[in-house]
Amino acid sequence: MIRFALRIPEDLHARLTAQAAADRRSINSEILHLLEVALTAAAPDAESPGGDSAPPAPLRGKPDSSPA
Repeated sequence: MIRFALRIPEDLHARLTAQAAADRRSINSEILHLLEVALTAAAPDAESPGGDSAPPAPLRGKPDSSPA
């Protein structure tokens, strides 16, 4: 897995933190989930010319196991 630093505005960090807590995920897992959803929605239709019929590989982030 690749590690990299990401700078985001404080208000976006607060929104990510709140959403991650609501979904019982770590912030990292929440970001991975949101990216996967966004990229899947933006992917070309599998039936269109040039579309890839293989589903995207699932991301390996785990939900946060700490109690709410």
